Amino acid sequence: MKPSKYIISGGGTGGHIYPAIAIADAIKAKQPEAKIVFVGAYGKMEMEKVPQAGYRIHGIWISGLQRAQLWRNVLFPIKLAVSLFQAFVLWLRYRPNVLIGTGGFASGPMLFVGRLLGSKTLIQEQNSYPGITNKLLSKNTNAIAVAYAGMERYFPAQKIHFTGNPVRQNLLDKSIEKTTALHHFDLATNKKTLVIIGGSLGAQKINELIAAQLPFFESQGIQLLWQCGRLYYERYKDLNSENVKVHAFITEMHLLYAAADIIISRAGASSISELCLVGKPTLFIPSPNVAENHQFHNANALVKEDAAVLVEEKNLADAFEASFTNLLNDEERQKSLSENMKKLAKPTATVAIVNCIENLNQGNE
Repeated sequence: MKPSKYIISGGGTGGHIYPAIAIADAIKAKQPEAKIVFVGAYGKMEMEKVPQAGYRIHGIWISGLQRAQLWRNVLFPIKLAVSLFQAFVLWLRYRPNVLIGTGGFASGPMLFVGRLLGSKTLIQEQNSYPGITNKLLSKNTNAIAVAYAGMERYFPAQKIHFTGNPVRQNLLDKSIEKTTALHHFDLATNKKTLVIIGGSLGAQKINELIAAQLPFFESQGIQLLWQCGRLYYERYKDLNSENVKVHAFITEMHLLYAAADIIISRAGASSISELCLVGKPTLFIPSPNVAENHQFHNANALVKEDAAVLVEEKNLADAFEASFTNLLNDEERQKSLSENMKKLAKPTATVAIVNCIENLNQGNE
């Protein structure tokens, strides 16, 4: 029997890229002979991160629609036509059994062409409010893996599989010693460690908050492990010190989480899935600049389960210090949040998604 062939497409942000890599790793674990190739968008971070994970990636010339600056869409029809042709060529080259899309505009042309040419397709939607690409693709895809209940509002109910979001499998490794992780980042072992995650590119408001609050954190006797994002590293790298470790991006997320006592994070769906898995007390600062304010709703779903703390950007000036201090000084509260967060984890999500993919491949769906 010939090995199965898969194309995985998606990207733009870590929230689309790392679930895609997690799915690829899980396919490889079950089907070592499988042929897997990625398709992304020229110039986007997937073109760097996917090869680092050990997979081949092809770029296509596509970008998303600009809602704020309409004049920037003048080339969109040309880019779309070119990307559809590139997707057609890639399909002819690999002739995949199944195409998997994890969101972002890069997945649109590849899955559209693949479905048109007869391949089975699956889209994986991480958020409680789907992006435009997945909403368009859902009309003709074979299966849709989701992480939130109630997604039949956006997708055909008969295609939905409630799997949860895929996560990097090394996060399931509970054997990593906190001391080992702290040494890795050159941090002290006798201080509380605050980890700040603003997304792969960075979050301006969170970075500004952390920079302004450094004297406050010092007064609390805590040390910081701060992923400020590649867009902001040059601005904040000079704040590195014995107690503040500034990184553009951290690839060893299993060590990052192991080092943390408390986490401050955006509330993207993939981040939430990983944070539920590791179960560290977390204060969410959702981005307000996303469709339907879905990061707020993602985080608020955890707050309703008494599994996290939430401070909106508009309330940071008035509420952050009090909220953080209360969390830092209440170890029982930290323990309760951690336990409740772990109850929401779906550690088998990636396996469930791969099972859906295999069923499609075998003609069972």
